[in-house]
Amino acid sequence: MNALLAAWSPCLLSVLRIVTAFLFTAHGTQKLLDFPVPRAFPLELWSLAGVAGMLELVGGALLLIGLFTRPVAFVLSGLMAFAYFIAHAPQGFWPIVNRGELAVLYCFVFLYFAAAGGGPWSIDQWWRARRKG
Repeated sequence: MNALLAAWSPCLLSVLRIVTAFLFTAHGTQKLLDFPVPRAFPLELWSLAGVAGMLELVGGALLLIGLFTRPVAFVLSGLMAFAYFIAHAPQGFWPIVNRGELAVLYCFVFLYFAAAGGGPWSIDQWWRARRKG
């Protein structure tokens, strides 16, 4: 069983990246494009929420395809840490109370991608293999 799981580990890294990026991109599309549901508040593009929306949309799309995975994931990890301490932490210490669990989870998953890369199903990996070949 361990050998089977170990063999699938790199591919599951890619699956985790793709699913996480897809879910994360929805935050940006909601803020900037009112899709799949309209945002709850008016948005100025160069406000903190507007810049966060741009990073969520563009960074999420880049992670989804696995392009520039490590630097993009590092920036998005910082964005989520910043979001947690600006928007959630002032509302209480515990993430379950301040509704910051998702920001914390995204922060650490993105930090993992910054260290581990995008996995074999990524444009980064395709590019590396092509340059070696």
